[in-house]
Amino acid sequence: MRHSVPWHRVAAFAALAIGLAWLVALPLWLNPTSPLVAQLTVSGMMFTPAIAVAIVAVATRQKGFWRYVAAWPMAPVGRFVGMCVLGLFGPLVLIVAGVVAVSALGLVDIDLEHLSGFAAQLDAAAGPGADLPDPHVLAVVQLISIPAAAVVPNGVLAFGEELAWRGWLTTALRPAGVWPTLLITGVLWGLWHAPVILLGHNYGRTDVWGVLLMLGACVAWGLLFGWLRLRSRSLWPAVLAHGSLNASAGLVMVLMALGSPYRPEIAGPMGVVMWLLLAVVALILAACGQFRSAKLVAQSTP
Repeated sequence: MRHSVPWHRVAAFAALAIGLAWLVALPLWLNPTSPLVAQLTVSGMMFTPAIAVAIVAVATRQKGFWRYVAAWPMAPVGRFVGMCVLGLFGPLVLIVAGVVAVSALGLVDIDLEHLSGFAAQLDAAAGPGADLPDPHVLAVVQLISIPAAAVVPNGVLAFGEELAWRGWLTTALRPAGVWPTLLITGVLWGLWHAPVILLGHNYGRTDVWGVLLMLGACVAWGLLFGWLRLRSRSLWPAVLAHGSLNASAGLVMVLMALGSPYRPEIAGPMGVVMWLLLAVVALILAACGQFRSAKLVAQSTP
């Protein structure tokens, strides 16, 4: 490992990643009402951090790139496999816990008997007179498909981000210490989302408060993703965790009752209640010594 942070590379990467995100998001600003434009824009934007890293690596003639970002080797094997399983299922478990928490707090009404909110969404999507299966069947299918969807397509798209955030940037910042690495990475990750957050994505807000909310969410989730990355000595558990988060983020909308109040900044998977759950997880890990420098390695070793 390096003994100091290459701040000039970090600054160049941050400027490129955020600048490219705004460039790719430009069509969405010009045509914000098109769902197809939104889907293509967000998907394309997820690869801008990887492009930024590639530019910095080539410009600075960085050697051993895949080892530097901890994409290879996948060792030690036992820990690698266990952390990949944790990355794949951990976010799903946390989001289910989040749904239980917001329901218990009265922030969202859950309708397990009729799935009335989900049924209404299906009817609206299919159109009047459509013959639809029982919403419970579709809900179960959606739930059991989350692990597969976490890999394809969500894991593929998440790789475009994680190669940069938990791969290259985490290794670059690691000499600054565990907590500075995790916090700086989370803040930059949150700022990178600004082009779509300011259009109302995630929180339905188009002001600076939406960006600040996303900063909080990215720092909170980034603690978990960063721990997976450093504890496993590999990029891939974080890729799977990011894919799992994206695949399971809509679970509350499947279980919510028709007409239920819902504030994504409070009760959503990127909302304040989830921040608190993630903080509890981080505190438990810290109490168990899981954030000690000796346990968290930036680069893979044979």
